[in-house]
Amino acid sequence: MRMPAIQGLIARRVLVNFRVRPEAIRAILPPVFRPQLVDGWSVAGICLIRLERIRPRWMPVFGIASENAAHRIAVEWDGAAGVERGVFIPRRDTSSWVNSAAGGRLFPGEHHRATFKVRDRREKLSLEFASADGNASVSLVAHRADFVATGSMFKCLADASAFFRGGAVGYSVKAAPGRLDGVELRCRDWEMWPLAVEHVRSSFFEDLSRFAPGDVEFDSAFIMRRVRHEWVGRPEMCCGETAGVA
Repeated sequence: MRMPAIQGLIARRVLVNFRVRPEAIRAILPPVFRPQLVDGWSVAGICLIRLERIRPRWMPVFGIASENAAHRIAVEWDGAAGVERGVFIPRRDTSSWVNSAAGGRLFPGEHHRATFKVRDRREKLSLEFASADGNASVSLVAHRADFVATGSMFKCLADASAFFRGGAVGYSVKAAPGRLDGVELRCRDWEMWPLAVEHVRSSFFEDLSRFAPGDVEFDSAFIMRRVRHEWVGRPEMCCGETAGVA
């Protein structure tokens, strides 16, 4: 069953990005996907997002607020109209019991419960989370910057903005094996700024059982604020087996 259209406000969206050797990413993707490359690298990362006033389109202006994280990998696949691009989301975490309970029904994909600690002072951000099941943790300290990080895959802010705006379709892991929930993010506002990262760590990207030394390098981070948006369901995708993150 396709999820209803969900709308609300993205109060804060942080995209923490890593460049990964394509062969390492291929090993964890469902067979239907292949990595989308930039400058010869696969693009992967974590979307750390605060949602507010989230509700079905038909509801009055009322809704829930939550802190959330999505591990994501930029991918492409062969669709009916040719090559399509978006993101594969092997794991979602949330501070909200509602999101967790409704994941895979009202919201796309399975959501794991997690504890988030956030200190947002507009120009400087400190954020960390740890999942209740012990399988995912992230910590980040960053501040606003004027330019994209030196050495990034993205040569300028315009390149990064176009890349991430083009990845609006996401497919998330479900409890049912071999099936993915589909959703499209439609933003009424779109403006992002670079972040200078003082500290970052991720249990996923530091996992030596998944990535060999040298497979993963931190690349860049960006922030968006006060984005009015809507999520629209896409049909489920049959994808074969996937290793996931859990």
